[in-house]
Amino acid sequence: MSHVSSTASARSAATRLQDNHAFQLMVRVGFAVNGLLHILIGGIALGVAFGSGGEADQGGALGQLASSPGGLFLLWAVAIGLFALGLFQGLETFLVRGNNKDAWADRGKEGGKAVAYLAIGLSAASIAMGGSADSSGQTQSLTAKLLATPGGVFLVAVLGLGVIGVGVYFIVKGAKKKFLEDINLPSVATGRAVTVLGRVGYIAKGVAIVVVGILFCVAAFTSDASEATGLDGALKALVALPLGVVLLTLVALGLISYGVYCFARAKFARL
Repeated sequence: MSHVSSTASARSAATRLQDNHAFQLMVRVGFAVNGLLHILIGGIALGVAFGSGGEADQGGALGQLASSPGGLFLLWAVAIGLFALGLFQGLETFLVRGNNKDAWADRGKEGGKAVAYLAIGLSAASIAMGGSADSSGQTQSLTAKLLATPGGVFLVAVLGLGVIGVGVYFIVKGAKKKFLEDINLPSVATGRAVTVLGRVGYIAKGVAIVVVGILFCVAAFTSDASEATGLDGALKALVALPLGVVLLTLVALGLISYGVYCFARAKFARL
């Protein structure tokens, strides 16, 4: 069998899996549980803005789920849903056609989404099996290991710039309403609400991710891994800015908006 026919067969198999109704249902569950996590993160961030504690990131959200009634079931639902979503994005990466710059950019974008969903799914599964929910500590540990390697400062700086780039991508996608390409808009009234939720949510999430990237860059330039505190540290860093409570409150509400949008996407996503 030639390379061309092998690739065509693989693409055909990937397309059949994407078109499978059971698989599509699991992908929609993935969008929904991703929305739930963002609503929880936004809620924790709101609490932080008004003086209460909590870890405002995926680890904190998963920890809240673990301590809730039926927490073990919820964690496994999150894990399975995000694994399905990660596999879906991985298939999207494989199905991108062409070898030009735009095609490789699309592969990188879809591949990055796949890795992110799979990583959070693994975290949920780990916590369900008794593991730690300390995302900030894990981020600092990874940064410390990178800084200890030859060229580590450069690697962490590049990582930070890459994360900033992801944040800018979210901001632009929200500002230009590019996320509408991912869904089939329902009726006019509902469509307007979904558009507002998505626009606010993408921009807020982008701002939070940009701050995460900035903290990685600070860790690189100071050679201090404790500066790289992930999403939790990024959101809490906003409080230290002028009008920080207002800024964190707005970002927290934006993350909640993104979570609600994800529930809408679970229903209306183009698969």
